[in-house]
This record gives sequence, C-alpha cells and structure tokens, in this order.
Amino acid sequence: MRESRILRGLDLFRGAFEKAGVDYPIMRSILQVKLTMDGRRVPTIIAGSAKRQASESNQPEGNAFLRSLWVYGLMGLILVMFMMMPSNYIFQMSLVFGILMFLVMTSMISDFSSVLLDIRDKTILYTKPVNRKTLSMAKLIHILIYMFFVTGALAGPSLLVGLVKYGVGFFLIYLADIILMDILIVVLTAALYLVVLKFFDGERLKDVINYVQIGLSIGITVGYQLISRLFNYVNFEAQFHPKWWQFIVFPVWFAGPFELLLRGDSRSYFVVFTLLALLVPILLLFVYIKMMPAFERNLQKLSDQSVRSRKAGGKVTDMLAKWFSRTREEQIFFRFAVKMMSTERDFKLRVYPTLGFSIIFPFIFFFTFTPEGGTQAIPSSKMYLFIYFCALLIPTVVMTLRYSGKYKGAWIYKTAPISNTAPIFKGTLKAFLARLVLPMFLVDSIIFIAVFGVRILPDLVDVLLMLPLYTLISFMIFRKALPFSEAFETTQQKEAMLTIPLMGLLGVFAGAHYYSTTIPYGVYIYMALLVVLNVVGWRWVFQKSLK
Repeated sequence: MRESRILRGLDLFRGAFEKAGVDYPIMRSILQVKLTMDGRRVPTIIAGSAKRQASESNQPEGNAFLRSLWVYGLMGLILVMFMMMPSNYIFQMSLVFGILMFLVMTSMISDFSSVLLDIRDKTILYTKPVNRKTLSMAKLIHILIYMFFVTGALAGPSLLVGLVKYGVGFFLIYLADIILMDILIVVLTAALYLVVLKFFDGERLKDVINYVQIGLSIGITVGYQLISRLFNYVNFEAQFHPKWWQFIVFPVWFAGPFELLLRGDSRSYFVVFTLLALLVPILLLFVYIKMMPAFERNLQKLSDQSVRSRKAGGKVTDMLAKWFSRTREEQIFFRFAVKMMSTERDFKLRVYPTLGFSIIFPFIFFFTFTPEGGTQAIPSSKMYLFIYFCALLIPTVVMTLRYSGKYKGAWIYKTAPISNTAPIFKGTLKAFLARLVLPMFLVDSIIFIAVFGVRILPDLVDVLLMLPLYTLISFMIFRKALPFSEAFETTQQKEAMLTIPLMGLLGVFAGAHYYSTTIPYGVYIYMALLVVLNVVGWRWVFQKSLK
C-alpha cells in the first residue's frame, strides 16, 4: 500500500526524530492511523463521489486523496509553459513559484487548516503516556506528507520538462526549492494561527480563524498579482531591477538559486535571495518545533464552549428578515439560515475563503487591464463593469447551501408545521443574499465609487438588481435539496461543472450592461428590465411546492 511505502521512507529519518526528542515508534503508529483515517476526508478539489466509488469498488478509503492528485496534475500543466520559454531563470521561476505558492496555499486553506487545527484526537491521546512533542511532530509530518503529494502533482510535469530541457542541476534545485517552499508555507500558516490562538479563545477564536482565512485568500491572490510586476519589459524581454521590497516577496527567493548556481551570477541580491530561500524555512521549522507545545496548548481553546451571546446582531437579523421576507414562515427560515451561515464552522471553512476571493477579483483586473491613457484614464473608463466579478461566488455557494457538518439535524424539516417547502428555499436564498452577498457588494461599491465617482451609481444599482436574479437562476439549475440537509462528502462533481456555464451567464449580464451604456437612457432601461425579471422570476419559481 502507498501508506506503507510512505512510512518506510520515513523510517530512514528515525535517528533524526529521536535526537529531537520524538518517540518515533509511537509517532509512526499515530501517522499510520491518521493516513488510514484520511479516507473519510474528501479533498475540496474533487467531488464526494470519489468516496462512494471507493466503497463500491472495495478500494481502501485512503485512496480518495490519492485519486484527486490527477486534478492537481492537470492544473500543474500551466507551469510547463514557463519551462518552454527562453531561459530567464529569475523571471521564469519567480512566476512558477508564485503560481505554485498560490495553488498550494489555497489548498492549505481549504483542505489542511482543519487538519492543523484538529483537536478531536486529544481526548484519546492525552490520556496515554505520549509526550506532546511526539503528538505535535506527528501532526506536522502528517500535513507535510500530503503537502508534498499536492505540490508534487502540481510541479511534476514542470519538473520533468525542466529535467529534459535544463538538466539534472536544474531538476535538483527545483526539487529542493519545492521542499523548502512547502516547509515555509506550513510553518507560516501555523505561526499565523498561533498568534490568533494566543489572543482569542472559545467560539470567538473559531470566528477569527475564519476571518484570517479570508485575509489569507486575499493576501495570496494580491501577492500573486505582484509577481509579474517585479520585471520591466524591454523589446519583449523581462528585465529584473532589484528593489528593497522584493526581498519580502517569497517566490523571488526561490528563483534566486537558479541564477546563482546555474548561471553563475553572484550579484549580491541573488546571493541574498538564495540564502533567504535556504535559511528562512529551516530556521522557522526549528522555531516551530520549539513552539509546538505552546501551539498544542492553545489549540485546546478550540474546545472551549464558552457561552457567547448569540443574540448579538439578533435585532439586525429580525429587521432584515422583515425587509426581505413577507410571510412569517419565510422569515423564520431566513433567521434559521442566517444563524447556520454564521455558526456552522464547516460551512464557513468552505465558503468564507471564496468570499475573500470574490471581494478581490474585481480589483485584480485593474492590475491586468489598463486603458490606453494609462492609470489616469481609469476614472473616466467603463472598467467599473469589472464589479460583476464579485458575483463569481454565487453559483458555488448556492450549491453549497444544501451541505452542513450537522446535516443529521435535517429531521427538523419533517416536524415543522409547513405544507410547502418554498418558504424554506426562498428564506434561505434571501438570507444568503443579505448575509454574504450584500455586504461583499457594498464593500466593492464603496471602493468603486471612490475610484470612478458618483456617476456610476445607476450602474451599481443595475449590478445590485442582477445579483438576486443571478442567484435565482443558479438555484434553478442545481439539484434541489433542503438547505443544510446533506453531508459535504456527497458533493457531485458533475453538478459542480454547472458553475462553468453559470460563469458564462455572468459574462452575458456584464455584456448586456455594457451595451446599455452605449444607448441613451440604456442603463435605466436595463434597470427596469432587471426589476421586472426579478419580480416575475421570484414569484414564478416558488409558485409551486419544491420537493
């Protein structure tokens, strides 16, 4: 089995672990159990159907993660394009490691944060004669094993192309950089969570962690956009000019060794980049190992069920329920959905990072596309239509609304005195719009008004009216299931593919809006059309019972 080969490979480093004070046989046993249990956790990147296929074919459940690696491999094919470019190591490899860090950190947030913050095994293991360092090291190695698998699948195609085109030296440097990069990502993520754990506790801590994940999502997205701007382009050739702030851009660190070792360019900044890439991950790893006991102690705060007022914001929710919903039944399920979206940790772990991406996506295009007059021409341009990209999260979240970590409580729908399921769906969708979509849109709108001026207010009203219509269309296309009534592991991959044409539909809305700006009073005509479509659509879809 693959797990046995992993553990046998780990046996080669037994002496190093024991010198560090780790009880290696116990750590190995813990890892063996963790690797076996991983079959119960389906990676975010693949559908839950992988787990069902495993059970139907009598394959070990642990293969679920391994079977997802081909998806990462396909994503990694984009890196091959940079390997085929004319050799400019600092340019090529900065972009390669920028993309790699973006993809790996996204995977870290979506799939491995829950592993890093897992305290479920403490009840059993803390009652046994196992020292804390052994437990912490088992968790670190567990995460690193899967991080290396993910990174290996992402970087595998470019590693092979680099070996063929540039030789063994390039291959070895690239491989070493990948290992150091994974260590840096895991340790930095753990350090960030340690800071959060230090200052917060209980239920509030879980909320703060979700907000940190949004910040990470935004940070790595913006950071990735900065990579290509490290270079000036002269006659279509990238030229690197060092500046002080480039020394805090991690992907450039890992590009430095290629220039220093393969090209022999020993200019001081390439030497510094190489030293940073080598020393910082190793030093941080030693610091993390020293801090692991404190990290594990603070993790216990996650089990603190300290009572926190759940009525905070209750008046606001009641007010929104009355504004958005007319019937009493609909208002009840509006409040219920708001509470679930606010307190359901598994839901937030999957949705909130997506929310962070949706907030920042409209502004990414400011980096990518510049009008002919340069940045000075932006306020007078129609680039405000990029705000449509804030709606990219809607199809994914509408599909996710049926899932919950507490799905077994869905029996409550059977006992509720309702004759029609329409208020359940209608209240939930409106709660989603009020709780997640509207605040996100307001944040983007304030920034867009600051950039483009109040002239775009009618256009923003058009976008605001598009959001509930787009939500309704997304709901119509996806399979109907009662909100929060299914396990996340039952996600359908084929259904997830429906988000692609829905993204195309978002482009249709943006195109219609653009066309409306080219005719007199077109924006207001488009506004009236959206009002009619919303009124008719929301009435027609929910006229009959949804079962």
